[in-house]
Amino acid sequence: MVKEIILASKSDRRKTLLEWAEVPFEIITRGTDETYPEGMPVLDIPVHIAREKALSVLDKIRESFHGEFHQHRPILAADTLVVLKDKVIGKPTDREDAIRILQSLSGQQHQVITGVVILFGGKEIAFADVTEVYFHELSQNQIEFYVDKYEPYDKAGAYAIQEWIGVVGIEHISGDFYNVMGLPISRVLKSLETLQ
Repeated sequence: MVKEIILASKSDRRKTLLEWAEVPFEIITRGTDETYPEGMPVLDIPVHIAREKALSVLDKIRESFHGEFHQHRPILAADTLVVLKDKVIGKPTDREDAIRILQSLSGQQHQVITGVVILFGGKEIAFADVTEVYFHELSQNQIEFYVDKYEPYDKAGAYAIQEWIGVVGIEHISGDFYNVMGLPISRVLKSLETLQ
């Protein structure tokens, strides 16, 4: 079993996945800049952002110790993005943007990439996990119903696979389902086990 970790995320989905895996954790977050260098390869972007989150939380913990600091628990950070035809799709800004994003995903295949960074004892484990997602053609009524009922404004790609849209709208996926939820949990567990 994995010992207690620090989750550097406020994401309800990541919290749920760790609970399902019975990993004890404490949530510690700190606001971080989620921009990335222009021209950075797409696979590197979520890892870069996850690393910034993890390092920011490590600094926050260090600052709370005014003397000697020894890290007792791994810090886990993650960032998920959606990529359609080599274009990064972030979180929608409003209702119209969410509708536009889902219209663009309708009938298309896209990638969901989650970057993961784990810091512990001066070591870093970093990787990106990719899942291919294929949407059925979505009607305008389906898109508006989903956006109005579920308000997916905090989700990259304007949807959550575990909600209604995933049940009725996704034809199939290739890769880790939980990666699309926001954390490739089995790969994370294997990584954590190597540190303990």
